[in-house]
Amino acid sequence: MILTSMTGFARAAGSTGPVHWAWEVRSVNGRGLDVRLRVPNGYDAVGEVARAALQKALARGQCQLNLSLSKSDAAPRVRINEALLAELAASVARVPRPEGLAPASLDGLLSIRGVIEADEEPGADTEALARDLAEGVVRLVADLVEARRAEGRALKAVIEDQLAEMARLTAAAEACPARKPEAVKARLAAAVASLLDAGNLDPDRLHQEAVLLAAKADVREELDRLQAHLASGADLLAAGGAVGRKLDFLAQELGREANTLCAKANDIALSRIGLDLKAVVEQFREQVQNVE
Repeated sequence: MILTSMTGFARAAGSTGPVHWAWEVRSVNGRGLDVRLRVPNGYDAVGEVARAALQKALARGQCQLNLSLSKSDAAPRVRINEALLAELAASVARVPRPEGLAPASLDGLLSIRGVIEADEEPGADTEALARDLAEGVVRLVADLVEARRAEGRALKAVIEDQLAEMARLTAAAEACPARKPEAVKARLAAAVASLLDAGNLDPDRLHQEAVLLAAKADVREELDRLQAHLASGADLLAAGGAVGRKLDFLAQELGREANTLCAKANDIALSRIGLDLKAVVEQFREQVQNVE
């Protein structure tokens, strides 16, 4: 399955007779699936059909779905009633014209009601408009799904790079010279010697405490869990689908292990690796917030 983002935009527009219509939908991050609808009065039914189509196609994300309608401003068609005009002209010609009265003019005859007729543009066919709006919804949903998939492909590449960087840092922590037994033994020996020189302490008791401190400072478990979490992340990306929640939980677990690694680090080099790891985990957490 394909990894899908929750971010996307789509638009489907057309005309039905004199009516111009346009569907638009914007999708952003969301904990669940929330489709908000805005349609003109009288179009609630077709809006609910569009909402249902989005709910069927998507798993997560906050979507704003809008339908806008406008009517063309085309001028009405003008027609001259030639039969009526001819009859009026004939009637005027038959009537004796009083002295001083000018003969009837064409513009005067045209001004008589009914000679010039204006045909208003017919309204849209309701059934045809409903059919076109439904077809527009199909295109709209398909385009939004593809937009989210395209964003998901780019997102997957970024997340893969981040997982690879975290794996590199985990391996660097594993190979850090400060973790080698010889280095740990040398640091403890130096610390014990310093304490013995500072006062009258029981060497046996001090040795036991040093062993306990060394055990607490060991990051073996954290490194093992980091490797396991990174393997799970790679598996989730390979599986695809609606894995955003699982990746978000994984980011929390990775952050927890990175924090513990930093807290236990007793060497500057290991501390730097832990801090770098925390930075990449935070970037990873931000990116997976966009995954469906």
